[in-house]
Amino acid sequence: TRCREVSWARRMCIRDRYELRKQKGMTINQATELVKDYIYFATMMIKCNDADGMVCGAVHSTSDTLRPALQIIKSKEGIDTVSAFFLMESKHKEFGENGVFIFADCGLNPTPDVTQLCDITIGSVNSFRKLVNASPKVALLSYSTKGSAKGENIDKTLAVLNKLQSMNIDFDVDGELQLDAAIVEEVAKLKAPNSKVAGKANILIFPDLEAGNIGYKIAQRFGDMLALGPITQGLNKPVNDLSRGCNVDDIVGAVAITCVQVEDLSLIHISEPTRPLYI
Repeated sequence: TRCREVSWARRMCIRDRYELRKQKGMTINQATELVKDYIYFATMMIKCNDADGMVCGAVHSTSDTLRPALQIIKSKEGIDTVSAFFLMESKHKEFGENGVFIFADCGLNPTPDVTQLCDITIGSVNSFRKLVNASPKVALLSYSTKGSAKGENIDKTLAVLNKLQSMNIDFDVDGELQLDAAIVEEVAKLKAPNSKVAGKANILIFPDLEAGNIGYKIAQRFGDMLALGPITQGLNKPVNDLSRGCNVDDIVGAVAITCVQVEDLSLIHISEPTRPLYI
């Protein structure tokens, strides 16, 4: 019976994938071959409301995992930048929000511009509120703190700060801040004594993907922090990635976060009938 159900679901996904792309030249044979890839198959199940979310990536690259989602699920209305964050937890509870941080973007955007960094920041704030239920304090990270160095990258970070502050935001954000100034109160008192964020940051926004990806891996491997993700934000439905170095606990954590994201969507669409979650 289970095999028949999967076969039927696959046929429906082939049909729907063909209907979605036939205007761009896709044939039914091409759709059939594409849906043989189980990441595309699962993504089509989400698109067709046969599943609520997906976690994958334990044996696939981030690009292979998220490419189908970006093509098929697409971003929410009004969101231009889909990004990816890690939910990080340290044994040192004096840092962040009782040891908990969001690191972003660590999985998707290689060289975000000012507007994209603003989008990443706002998305991360929304994700932090949903998952941690605490007041966000955002640090825009740099190799400089409050003018201690000069350069194009610092100018870019300041442009992000100025743009965010010109919006109608309801969270504290500051930059440019070095990591120690962002999370260690003693250092913050010396380097940024007038900042509302320095020494208290719980959301760390990295200037680019290179810094973010290296940063989370250093924290995970050298700092023994729990790292769950990369978790996407900004998609119509949740499709979340795993590091290929993940363990069972990482997978369980990513599934739990995906369920929270699904439940959040179900609260938005309260007119839809209640049904079980399929991840």
